[in-house]
Amino acid sequence: MNWKLAIVLPCYNEEAIIGESVARVRAKIAALASAGRIDAGSCIIAVDDGSIDDSWSIIESITDGTVVHGVKLSHNAGHQNALLAGLEEALTLGADAVVTIDADLQDDIEAIDKMVEAWHEGSQIVYGVRSDRHSDSLLKRWSATQFYSMMNRSGAYVLPNHADFRLMSRIAVEMLLQYGERNMFLRGIVPMIGLKSTTVEYARLPRTGGESKYPIRKMLSFAAEGITSFTVRPVRMIFIVGLIFLIITISVAAYVLISMAMGRNYPGWASLMLSLWFIGSLVLIALGIIGEYVSKIYLEVKHRPRYFVERRTPRRPNNP
Repeated sequence: MNWKLAIVLPCYNEEAIIGESVARVRAKIAALASAGRIDAGSCIIAVDDGSIDDSWSIIESITDGTVVHGVKLSHNAGHQNALLAGLEEALTLGADAVVTIDADLQDDIEAIDKMVEAWHEGSQIVYGVRSDRHSDSLLKRWSATQFYSMMNRSGAYVLPNHADFRLMSRIAVEMLLQYGERNMFLRGIVPMIGLKSTTVEYARLPRTGGESKYPIRKMLSFAAEGITSFTVRPVRMIFIVGLIFLIITISVAAYVLISMAMGRNYPGWASLMLSLWFIGSLVLIALGIIGEYVSKIYLEVKHRPRYFVERRTPRRPNNP
């Protein structure tokens, strides 16, 4: 049986490494095909997420229409949408399974061998999971731990130490593409598909060139996207906090009235001002969280396209 594999490489301003990355992935495909693990017609799909450097020019220069294909989005649609564009392209190319991996190849491509093996054994989704986070800064390790913990406590299952390095069978990709929301958080949606899955551990590698596309600002935005896309518990928590503060307020009011009846004099200015500021802060936080959900509704009801494909590299006639 032929097992056609497509490997999707989303990239944004990766001119320094995209050529080397494609060459390494191409060698991996050749090795797997030689071992009979995948079909010789397996391919690479490099998705340019609206880069403003020469990434697309390099992709065009290295594509051949058979093994290496290129897709250029008309604007920077975001990492998740670039992955979706690659997955859709893989289906049109007749792939039986798709591996998604960032173009910087910090996720170890050697783990693809174990992913393919697990796929052959019947797993429809194979997650790449980092064996450790020693290469990350202390802040990043702490923030990642808190993010996964918060997501899981909020009722949205997210696999710890898994980014977007995974293998999905064709049926899993088809199911994923039925989700119609504009704000796609793949790390939370893919586990919801429910097909047989497993994990493969790997050690994350250092970058060979370029720079990270996820500074603190983007990581915080990504975390907020994930939390608000999958659970309404923060809104419910606001209601519970409001009830708690109402009970505290009633108790304090009763204490003040009893104290006044007993003739005690409390200036109270400082405590009053602190209370006003504290409650005002809670109100602003609550409005901010509610506003995040309202903005999600605003984006969803407009049903705007997730992305536009501006250009594809030519395909050879023997490709679907």
